[in-house]
Amino acid sequence: MTVYLVGAGPGDPGLFTRRGAELLETADVVVHDRLGTAALLGLARPDARLIDVGKAPGRAAMTQPEINDLLVLEGRAHDRVVRLKGGDPFVFGRGGEEAEALMAAGVPFEVVPGVTSAISAPAYAGIPVTHRGLSTHVTIVTGHEDPTKATTDTDWAALARAGGTLVILMGAGHLEQITAALIDGGRSPQTPVAAVRWGTTPNQHTVRTTLARAASAGIEAPSAIVVGAVAALELSWFEQRPLFGRRVVVTRAREQASALRERLEALGAQVIELPSIALEPVEFTLPDLGAYDWLVVTSANGVEHLFARGLAPRGLDARALGGVRVAAIGPGTARALAHHGITADLIPERFVAESLLEAFPEPSHPGARVLLARAEVARDVLPDGLTARGYLVDVLSVYRTVRADPAPDDVARVRAGDVDAITFTSSSTVSNFCSVVGDFTGPQPLVVSIGPVTSDTARSHGLRIDAEAATHDIDGVVTALLAALPSRP
Repeated sequence: MTVYLVGAGPGDPGLFTRRGAELLETADVVVHDRLGTAALLGLARPDARLIDVGKAPGRAAMTQPEINDLLVLEGRAHDRVVRLKGGDPFVFGRGGEEAEALMAAGVPFEVVPGVTSAISAPAYAGIPVTHRGLSTHVTIVTGHEDPTKATTDTDWAALARAGGTLVILMGAGHLEQITAALIDGGRSPQTPVAAVRWGTTPNQHTVRTTLARAASAGIEAPSAIVVGAVAALELSWFEQRPLFGRRVVVTRAREQASALRERLEALGAQVIELPSIALEPVEFTLPDLGAYDWLVVTSANGVEHLFARGLAPRGLDARALGGVRVAAIGPGTARALAHHGITADLIPERFVAESLLEAFPEPSHPGARVLLARAEVARDVLPDGLTARGYLVDVLSVYRTVRADPAPDDVARVRAGDVDAITFTSSSTVSNFCSVVGDFTGPQPLVVSIGPVTSDTARSHGLRIDAEAATHDIDGVVTALLAALPSRP
């Protein structure tokens, strides 16, 4: 049995440590905070028990002594308990108190440091906490001490005299008293101040002011407040990304969403996953591949299901297709094939069934056979067209798409139009999205479609198409979105 005190970092899941992820993925129980942990909980095992002990201003799910007792109790009952704490456990995270309680109870524990917001939030705002010629040292201090104490442990006058960079965490609610104490202690009222709220997340917002004006500058929690000459530096990069602050809906199945999500988040977007479809395997018997001249695959999903449930159970690999020519409907499908060691012989210029049919060669001999691996429900353009060309076509259904039920809060948000853009990557995502969301109660957000077939389906449901990908893949969707959705001023 071991309790792991794991730092979740400041909010950007990309800053979570590899060790933290390994522990979270295998934990029996996860005891988590409110801030900086939500984006990471999806890493936990589906059967892991999640316990929210988060604190908010004026509200606490549990007191600290209760959390300590809980960790001891769970630590004794389970092999692996992760205490997931925002930032770093030992930087104003009360991780030391939890470690003391575990040690006193004889429960083994380990500490996994996290990236503290005291350093990362300013960095994401383009503010180095030390800088040659401006600051040789940095002091990190809490602006929210134990409210039950009669006196303060913080000598603000000494901090004012110390110079350098001062980073104040949890200080927004006491900023008037803090700034007054620093000025009284000798800091110039014109000292630059920068407050980074929700640092490292798509909601990040930076307020720049001076020490004299900070209390009236509208600084809100949770903010990392930087005081010192470095706060005047504006080496902005995070907030300059082209989709920063934009809320973009991804309607792909969860199994497919990661690639698009990662691309959008790298551009600064806040991604809302609203999976309108889910993928289910279909039981099928793989025919003798040597009997076919061509294998046609119409999606990356088809490739994965064909290998995972068709070839792999029979101990087969790419060599089973050694004498078969392979056609892929587009580059995404071709990449999935390449992952399994297969180079597509045919990829059409336009990534739709009609274009693939146009590019398909005439049968090389009477009775030439095609195996078409696809979803259970799909358009019949390819099988009908290839049959008309003289091929003998067998359709092999390797998976099906079904309606998914996304989180009700996300559905309500999208229905109200409280997002900037919605992306559709197939006709099935459109149809199921409309079934789940229904009519918009607010203005329709910008809609980006992966291609003409998906666009036609969207229009048939009454949606306005604002942009259509020139190349019918994830890169094309992202490019179209960037062109259609201007950066925020």
